Amino acid sequence: MQTDAVIDALAADPQLKAFVRDRRIEALPAKMSRRRELLDVVARAFEPGVRYPEPAVDDFLRRLHPDHAALRRYLVDEEFLDRANGEYWRIAGATRSS
Repeated sequence: MQTDAVIDALAADPQLKAFVRDRRIEALPAKMSRRRELLDVVARAFEPGVRYPEPAVDDFLRRLHPDHAALRRYLVDEEFLDRANGEYWRIAGATRSS
């Protein structure tokens, strides 16, 4: 999972670049459609079919956003990631092509 690729994709998107500062996500969009766009970009960092242990997910998300738990919760609640038994994996929500 590459934080640089996520930040570069967000910074290149005219709708999402306002949420990035100093190579991190500064704030999560309040508007649902923009938040889902941002979450989709983050979710694409997770390879389909790969299960990630929670500490690895937390470490990755912590490098992106100071409230990594909220970001993780949004990814699960909005059905970009699923979880069970301390593992996370990408699900159908993040299928948009790059």
